[in-house]
Amino acid sequence: MISIIDYGLGNVGAFVNMYKRMNVPAKAVRTADELADATRIVLPGVGAFDHAMDLLGRSGMRPLLEEKVIGDKVPVVGICVGMQILADTSEEGQGRGLGWVPGTVRHFRSMPTPADLPLPHMGWNDVAPTNDGGLFNGLEQDARFYFLHSFYYEPADSADSAASASYGSSFACAVRRDNVWGVQFHPEKSHHFGAMLLKNFAEL
Repeated sequence: MISIIDYGLGNVGAFVNMYKRMNVPAKAVRTADELADATRIVLPGVGAFDHAMDLLGRSGMRPLLEEKVIGDKVPVVGICVGMQILADTSEEGQGRGLGWVPGTVRHFRSMPTPADLPLPHMGWNDVAPTNDGGLFNGLEQDARFYFLHSFYYEPADSADSAASASYGSSFACAVRRDNVWGVQFHPEKSHHFGAMLLKNFAEL
């Protein structure tokens, strides 16, 4: 069962509907009891880093989520802010993230050579997989995804970068460590590219 964490952030219904069209069992989960049978976990999110961590904590699901992901090695993919909270810290907030993929979330203006480009980074952009492992099967060439963000993930270990994109400079737009994935873009808004990525996640 693919469980989409519904903690008050992200377009949960879009993920449920996409999997329904693929005939893949999926459901929104709002309590630890509903999360108990998860064999794959989608962690969506929009908005601010600290707010996302606060809502996840208040949902009551975090302890079981940690147990499943870290203890049982259940595959998880964080989406947008759901990816950013996989990091240790963020320049956007003061609190700690989940720390599942060590790194820091930084503002685009913090890049070594920041570009004078509009923020947020919004719209379609090319994505180049660097550490496949299955999530980007069939997306190795000419894949484009929809982005909407002003902060990017800087993994502590460059080997944890799973894909890159460029907005002035190159940045990690996907990360992966063991069973933990994160993507900065929105697969639920990325047409057939996003559908293929979500299907790949279901089949990992």
